[in-house]
Amino acid sequence: MNYWLVKSEPFKYSWERFVQDGQTFWDGVRNYQARNNLRAMHSGDLVLFYHSNEGLAVVGVARVVKESYQDPTTEDERWVAVDIEPVETLHTPVTLDAMKREPALANIALIRQGRLSVLPLTKEEFALIRKKGRTS
Repeated sequence: MNYWLVKSEPFKYSWERFVQDGQTFWDGVRNYQARNNLRAMHSGDLVLFYHSNEGLAVVGVARVVKESYQDPTTEDERWVAVDIEPVETLHTPVTLDAMKREPALANIALIRQGRLSVLPLTKEEFALIRKKGRTS
């Protein structure tokens, strides 16, 4: 199993809307590194859902339910999408500032490559962020 983080601006697509929808396709990625990360996702992989620009926090956990396929928002074959479903709303959002203060998270791509929209995480990074979000 692999672990990931995806970023969404809440005014475009929020965690709350995602939970309401029950499933969505993750599309619109136009960065090669982020696209390669989408291509590497497998069914069952877990994904942290991060609110960017507003909130700046991980707010939930999702799961990949369909591996990469042609992005339906473009005819350009270079771009792909994956389907994800919500798994868990975190009790406490885990803010970017909190992650920056955590030495074990110093090397996560969210901090090193802040503009990347689909990021890999190690099992340990994922578990630490999830644990922080499950406590108040």
